[in-house]
Amino acid sequence: MGNRLSKIYTRTGDDGSTGLGDGSRVAKDSARVEAYGTVDELNSTIGMVLACDGVDEAVRETLTQVQHELFDLGGELCIPGMAMIDDADIARLEGVLDQFNDPLPPLKDFILPGGGMAASCCHVARTVCRRAEREVIALGRVESIRPQAQRYLNRLSDLLFVLCRVLARSSGHGEVLWQHERRRKPTA
Repeated sequence: MGNRLSKIYTRTGDDGSTGLGDGSRVAKDSARVEAYGTVDELNSTIGMVLACDGVDEAVRETLTQVQHELFDLGGELCIPGMAMIDDADIARLEGVLDQFNDPLPPLKDFILPGGGMAASCCHVARTVCRRAEREVIALGRVESIRPQAQRYLNRLSDLLFVLCRVLARSSGHGEVLWQHERRRKPTA
């Protein structure tokens, strides 16, 4: 780690700019800051899942590893040209996703966010992950970024969806199925 923060406020951002990891300054609403800021928000929402009671140890270990990788990803996005997420991280997510998904019954309907507190928090994390992916795509339109960042977030949102299902089922609340038939009107 570079400089240790002994003083939290510096006043350098009072003009609407912030420092990147390479020392350059950009607007706080730049595409780069939006991208790594949303990754930070995602990491916080995963922390909310971990703060819930009854989260299985395998899920807890998986999400803790993801939090470390998201911190790496945030660093990669904060330092132009930095490479921290690699193909092995994406392959690991795919392997873990398969392990959690294989015992689940196939989905025949869409599920609604819900299924207990941990599953609901995980649904929030899933949607923030999708937003982070969109922000990284937007950043990639204006600056050069590595494709691993986008691929990692894409795979992570899939994993979070599967973990929502796992958490809903393990909590005893079960998955909340979308009742698409409720709007069908009889034909005359």
